[in-house]
Amino acid sequence: MAADYEVGGQSDSTEQYWDALITAFEAAHPGIKVEVEVVSWDSVDRKVADMVEEGEAPDLAQIGAYADYAKRGELYAAESLLSVRVQANFLRPFSTAGEQGTEQYGMPFAASTRLLFYNEELFAKAGVAQPPRTWDELKSVAHRLKSRTGVRYPMAVPLGPEEAQMETMAWMLGGGGGYTSPSGSYAISSEENVDSLDWLKANLVKEGLTGPVSPEQLNRKEAYAAFLRGEVGMVNGFPSLLQDAQKAGIKVGTVAVPGRDAKTPPAPGVVDWIMAFKRNGHREELGTFLNFVFSDENVREFATRNNLLPVTMSVTSQMRAAERYRDLWKFLDELPASQLPPVNKTSWTLVSASTKRNIGSAMTPGGSPAKALRQIADDAKKAESGR
Repeated sequence: MAADYEVGGQSDSTEQYWDALITAFEAAHPGIKVEVEVVSWDSVDRKVADMVEEGEAPDLAQIGAYADYAKRGELYAAESLLSVRVQANFLRPFSTAGEQGTEQYGMPFAASTRLLFYNEELFAKAGVAQPPRTWDELKSVAHRLKSRTGVRYPMAVPLGPEEAQMETMAWMLGGGGGYTSPSGSYAISSEENVDSLDWLKANLVKEGLTGPVSPEQLNRKEAYAAFLRGEVGMVNGFPSLLQDAQKAGIKVGTVAVPGRDAKTPPAPGVVDWIMAFKRNGHREELGTFLNFVFSDENVREFATRNNLLPVTMSVTSQMRAAERYRDLWKFLDELPASQLPPVNKTSWTLVSASTKRNIGSAMTPGGSPAKALRQIADDAKKAESGR
């Protein structure tokens, strides 16, 4: 069971990738047959969860979260599947994020970081010479874009339920906070996080700089589609958007996501996982297939096809040294210091869902960032205690 990575939803690129990979694998391993079902990102996590609950877990699932399944003992450890060379080749932050206790269960499959995307033609029309490095500069640029170009979304802030947890994280990190404290415990309703979202609401939302659609009603896909139509001045984006913007003829600039001050905050990072379920056995066959999946050729092909970042040290080095991947260099440079959500917490799935459900309300006229963050923090506490 694999997730569909087509941003626009109009291509069968992900299916083509898996079909080609499986054809090559079966030719080299005629005793093993592989079937793949590619499912929209909107529903793949839920579909796998339903299959597991019904006792029909797939052999492999390539989805967004692994920790719950690992905690329940339903997954093979990576060490029992992968060769030492393959497992050691994962970028270390991803290997660590895939661990429960001292064992790795989540195998990183694809990665991305966020940068601030901006429309260069709109910047030129507004007389903006340099992209913003701080929130105050971002606010100033957004005002100039609105007054001088009339762009619909000077700064698009998608806090709709599709992926609000990552947009929220970008603003938390920019203000010196985050989902967790340095000790690893949740710090969702911290003073830093409340101040960050208060600033966003007071300085961008209330001043009409986030567009005609309120942030809680704007999903990531809709914000990106508007960017591709030239209706967005700035938006936090990941590498796939760059490829689509170039195809759409949008001249794009990218810069590190701004923070409250000139000190660049860590970029929000995202990793998607592949995991192997024990239910059907097939450990030997799964190991053979996964070692093939994580070959340099296949890792590089998936990253290139989807304009995403590789999860292995070898392919990262190859792409950083090759001119043809220049568009990805900024993202690759951000990757080592990027910060992931607390994906190795079994509670993260519920906390992420609570963020998607609650954070948008903070930006409404009667909403409160402090109240929304307290609600998410309460849900995190309940999830951690198992209630």
